Amino acid sequence: MMKLKGLRWYIAGLLCLASALNYLDRQTLSVLIGTIKTELHLNNASYGEINAWFLASYGVMYAVSGRIIDYIGTRRGFILFVSGWSVANMLHIFASTVGQFSGFRFLLGVFEPGSFTGGVKAVGEWFPMRDRALAIGIFNTGTAIGAVAAAPIVSVMAVQWGWRSAFFITGALGLVWLVPWLLFFKHPKHHPNLSEAERQLILDGQGEEIAGAKPVPMMRLLRMRETWGCVLVRALTDPISYFLLFWIPLYFQKQYDFDLKQIGLFMWIPYAAAALGNLAGGIIPRVLIGRGWELDRARKGTMIFMTAALLTCLFSVTQTSNPMVALFLVAGMTFCHGGWSNITLPAEVFPKNAIATVSGFGGALGSWMGALAMLTTGRIVDAWGFTPIFAACAVLYPVALLLVYVLIGKLGVVRNLD
Repeated sequence: MMKLKGLRWYIAGLLCLASALNYLDRQTLSVLIGTIKTELHLNNASYGEINAWFLASYGVMYAVSGRIIDYIGTRRGFILFVSGWSVANMLHIFASTVGQFSGFRFLLGVFEPGSFTGGVKAVGEWFPMRDRALAIGIFNTGTAIGAVAAAPIVSVMAVQWGWRSAFFITGALGLVWLVPWLLFFKHPKHHPNLSEAERQLILDGQGEEIAGAKPVPMMRLLRMRETWGCVLVRALTDPISYFLLFWIPLYFQKQYDFDLKQIGLFMWIPYAAAALGNLAGGIIPRVLIGRGWELDRARKGTMIFMTAALLTCLFSVTQTSNPMVALFLVAGMTFCHGGWSNITLPAEVFPKNAIATVSGFGGALGSWMGALAMLTTGRIVDAWGFTPIFAACAVLYPVALLLVYVLIGKLGVVRNLD
């Protein structure tokens, strides 16, 4: 059997593509909401409610999906969740009321979390500790790639064939992705295309994690401050992720009168910046580690820099009336938010048989907080505009950074869960 050099990086690329399709499906509504609002006579509060239904189910299943994948394995887990969210997105073609949109978004939220809990677990299986921040950065970059692709692709589909066609086509792409996944993905211990040298690199880099394949009991994890650190960081920063994803196109439509054509031309920029930020969040610490820094110092130093830059962008965007300046300040926000790499934290402190569970628990709480934020965001925007939302974001980042220091502690040292 032919051996592929650097096979683990091919796996990261396949995970990146899955997260890209995940966000392409998720972002389709955000790109089209201006058109749909006009056609169906919706207001910002209704849009917030639709997103809240998505995040409500997303939160529940983020916790459950991690546990499911820890039990059934990464390969079968992705088959289940990718096929589920693809069909759910295609069903949006039948929506014509707020209730119907809410129902289909709820169903989409049931399946989409598996891409992230499963992706973090796959990285834990396929990468040594020193490569995990970069590997997660690569697969998480797919979220930004999907968002980048959504603006031009979805807007063109909507102009050419109507907005319903965009939901069907973007959903069908996930079913196509399953073909290379079925053919290509296996556990590294048994992968026929993995060289022995790379297999040994992966296994040696996991050290003591190799022992104990069964999922760690939830009560054992809940007694650890590291668990609560990872979870609370997600609870504070995930609502910002959903704001940047769901509301930025509408921000430029409301604040600067962008039409669907301008959304297609310019809205890829903030999400392209997010993709670069995801990569930077893995590359910068890896470069610093190569220069002799400990992983803990390198990762936290990167997070401090990203937090400071974020605060600058958040303040500045409220002071400008120039749409192009605002566009690049928002791109700065998305870059730094991606570079923060909050999703990486469980893989830097927990063994691989607990990573998906902790990631799922954190993503669940983050989604529920996001749902509450969505219910209030629309009403705040209708009453006072976007400035209060940006101010709230500026408070949350420093608090999350403090929790990394106080609750999680040293990164790069896997905790003993015996």
